[in-house]
Amino acid sequence: MTMTRFPSAGIFEAPMHMANPNGGIPIEILLVEDSPDDACLTVDALQEGRVRNNITVIEDGVSALAFLRREGRYAGSPRPDLILLDLNLPRKNGREVLAEIKQDPSLRRIPVVIMTSSDDEKDVLAAYNLHVNCYVTKPVDLDQFIGVVKSIEHFWFNIVKLPPAA
Repeated sequence: MTMTRFPSAGIFEAPMHMANPNGGIPIEILLVEDSPDDACLTVDALQEGRVRNNITVIEDGVSALAFLRREGRYAGSPRPDLILLDLNLPRKNGREVLAEIKQDPSLRRIPVVIMTSSDDEKDVLAAYNLHVNCYVTKPVDLDQFIGVVKSIEHFWFNIVKLPPAA
């Protein structure tokens, strides 16, 4: 398994090759994270999971929205089944990205999980007021961080029934 980096676009793609409860169709995950360390940890944790998936990592809010809207260089991008979104992003922060996703009829049904280091009650309330599907504070401990990512994967792809693509 190799991770390919497209430096000019700030994208990593990590295809997964494990059993999938969705009948073999890979799950598409968009990870919007500007910290290379947190992105690698998240991708590694998802690689160890039981769900076959493709992960695209984008490092800023403007590019994430272009990816979701399939604009310009992202015209052929897949529609994600789940978005893992950091709050503190360059160019357009996670709150702004979340607001635009939830206002767009073609994107609003995609579940969005905020994964951030902030446990500030104001951030939590603001995210839920913008209709985030869940808010997770990233643990500082490496093992706990990996456990949280695996729990998110298990919940969203083994327990929850996701809506069909718009």
